[in-house]
Amino acid sequence: MTKQKLVIVGNGMAPGRMLEHLFETAPDLYDVTIFNAEPRVNYDRIMLSPVLAGDKSYEDIIIHSEDWYASHGVTLHMGERIIGIDRDAKTVTSAKDRVVHYDKLVIATGSNPFIIPVPGHQLEGVLAYRDLDDTQNMIAAAARGGRAVVIGGGLLGLEAAAGLKNRGMDVTVLHIMPSLMERQLDPAAGHLLQQALEARGIEVRCKANTKQILGTERVEGVELEDGTILDADLVVMAVGIRPNTGLAKEAGLEVNRGIVTDDQMRTSDAAIYSVGECVEVGGMVYGLVAPLYDMAKIAAANLAGAPIAGFKHVDTPTKLKVTGCDLYSVGQFGEGYEEIVLRDAARGSYKRLIVQENKIVGAVLYGDVADGGWYNEMLKSGACIEEMRQTIIFGQAHQGGGNFDPVEAAAAMSDDAEICGCNGISKGTIVKAINEQGLTTLADVRAHTKASASCGSCSNLVACVMKSVLGESFVQKAVEPVCGCTEHGHEIVRATIKKAGLKSIQAVYQTLEWKTSEGCAKCRPAINYYLLSEWPGEYEDDQRSRFVNERLHANIQKDGTYSVVPRMFGGMTTPDELRAIADVADKYNIPTVKVTGGQRIDLLGVKKEDLIPVWADLNKAGMVSGAAYAKGLRTVKTCVGKDWCRFGTQDSTGLGIKLEKFLWGAWSPAKLKLAVTGCPRNCAEATCKDIGVICVDSGYEIVYGGAAGLHIQGTTKLVNVATEEEVIEYTGALTQWYRETGFYLERIYKWANRLGYDHIQDVLVNDPEQRRAYYDRFVYSQQFAQIDPWAEFVAGKGASEIEPMAEIKLEAAE
Repeated sequence: MTKQKLVIVGNGMAPGRMLEHLFETAPDLYDVTIFNAEPRVNYDRIMLSPVLAGDKSYEDIIIHSEDWYASHGVTLHMGERIIGIDRDAKTVTSAKDRVVHYDKLVIATGSNPFIIPVPGHQLEGVLAYRDLDDTQNMIAAAARGGRAVVIGGGLLGLEAAAGLKNRGMDVTVLHIMPSLMERQLDPAAGHLLQQALEARGIEVRCKANTKQILGTERVEGVELEDGTILDADLVVMAVGIRPNTGLAKEAGLEVNRGIVTDDQMRTSDAAIYSVGECVEVGGMVYGLVAPLYDMAKIAAANLAGAPIAGFKHVDTPTKLKVTGCDLYSVGQFGEGYEEIVLRDAARGSYKRLIVQENKIVGAVLYGDVADGGWYNEMLKSGACIEEMRQTIIFGQAHQGGGNFDPVEAAAAMSDDAEICGCNGISKGTIVKAINEQGLTTLADVRAHTKASASCGSCSNLVACVMKSVLGESFVQKAVEPVCGCTEHGHEIVRATIKKAGLKSIQAVYQTLEWKTSEGCAKCRPAINYYLLSEWPGEYEDDQRSRFVNERLHANIQKDGTYSVVPRMFGGMTTPDELRAIADVADKYNIPTVKVTGGQRIDLLGVKKEDLIPVWADLNKAGMVSGAAYAKGLRTVKTCVGKDWCRFGTQDSTGLGIKLEKFLWGAWSPAKLKLAVTGCPRNCAEATCKDIGVICVDSGYEIVYGGAAGLHIQGTTKLVNVATEEEVIEYTGALTQWYRETGFYLERIYKWANRLGYDHIQDVLVNDPEQRRAYYDRFVYSQQFAQIDPWAEFVAGKGASEIEPMAEIKLEAAE
């Protein structure tokens, strides 16, 4: 059978979902050709805000890879815009003069951002926020620092503001209305949202009307109608979108606000369908993804010749993707309705249900949004709430008496209940996939249905649905909590510190609802490290949250004495240093002097009261702490290299010294050991270190992820480079990435296993800008780290840790 020709103009989320449905029902019906104006594959626009915030990369949000299109026989023209449609000839023409025939055509041209036509709107540095190019431009602008002004206090504007703030810019939001997100939130919730954003350091100005954007060639500021002038290095306009109807209008299709379709997504030409933000159906246009996915399903069914119910308007919930600002809004919330309101000032939460004739017609939740899905289900079903009216505002858990079981609640939901709002996935879709495909894990369901695959906020609900279907067969990978003080794992703790701007241990406890007031010996050191690595120069190291070895900068031994290890950069020393060590050993009667495996000298048996005098004498000889106790850089081991060895190819000793002088003082999730070996004979044992450098004739091979303790593992190659400067840049970048994302006490090989060696190599080797950013952040943090703790103790800082509070003598009782 000859396949029909299907041409799709646009490659956003709606046509991508349409193709998925079409290939499921009629995989051999069409030869498919796609023209995409963007020079890339299909990606998840919902997740642009996490990309801007630095939580995800472009690769993380790709929906369909090039391999996916190839495997389905799809011809994809990326970066090629369609400029004309000939409906009589049934052809489309691209900007590259490519003419393609169609039997069926789908127009999915999306929407265009609205740019306020104020003076200065065309200056360099004025951006919209609509696609990946906009996002990447904002990331580049944020890397230069300075001030950003975001015009528009709606959903996209606030996500842009949070992302730019997260990347270090000073941010002001300008909103013309009296409260934020006025289309989704009532004034009370808008007020709470504004307070939360201001607490994060984002300035918010409501009732602010922009008069002009200032500057000559690029933006320099923004002037408001009241005469206020705000400095700005970047202006982001996020004031709304308009359906992109130009192509359809030129082709003579019926166009109003959008491309007009019937409820089967057919345009005024029976051979042409339209889906996505460019569409007007039932007199309405849509910008949220759930109705767009409904359009996609209906269009696919029509293209496959399968009967399907027409498009029907359903209120779609709004959620904000800003950590620490939880809100949920759906339905109506204007005047003329009954309302049920609950305010909890202590918890910073606000709930408002809008009721008409004992039915929920709207809900606005801020802070505590756990019951949003339940309220929305009742809104869609039109359920009568008369019998639960007195308790409904307290949520689903407070209905019916007894203990609330979320699995039973999931079992009671109807099959058409929406579980994943981002991807428009119902309970019935999940249940069908579980039963037909034998899915038993959340990852399986996510891969097959896309439920919870975007923002992830519905993961717990998806898990409850799975548990209700599978019972004990459900395999849920448990998150290992940091300790018994919390249910949260290290990843959530690290992410929350960064996203919510938390800069004290107590702020972490409060925000993440720690079960104990002061934490414990497991969580305090971890949180202290996370704060220290996230906020160099701002957060002050809390010595009380350190283990005793790190507090005293010496390793306690089994007899109560301590070992002292001075640093010897690259394993090199001098006669003067050796004499100083010998003199210290004699002077303080130190019983054991030992050469370590890391090419250092260990003084064992130092009394606690002698620590500061020993350090003072070693400092006078020019030596600093070797950090043999630290969750940080320990040593950079070297061989003699080409200066002395017949096989040496490079100056391994000199490079080892440079690396250690560059890295010393840096704290990391776990101990960090390096080695530089002068040739592949590997005398310095570089291939079992956390990071190793192997000198070769052409330069240097950098390896990482080795282990030689309880766990034995060889290293993995990262890259070959030609110069010492490149070795230092790669090493600094790799160390910083590990410092920023490693879990406390997680060795680098475990970190690499978790992130993926291919991913690490792809970022550090193939993305020089990202690599340089990691390196620069490490260099910045080192100005606060390279302070010798021994010298600080000698100068009096921290001496109370060692000195006795008083001398107690026993006297005979009278």
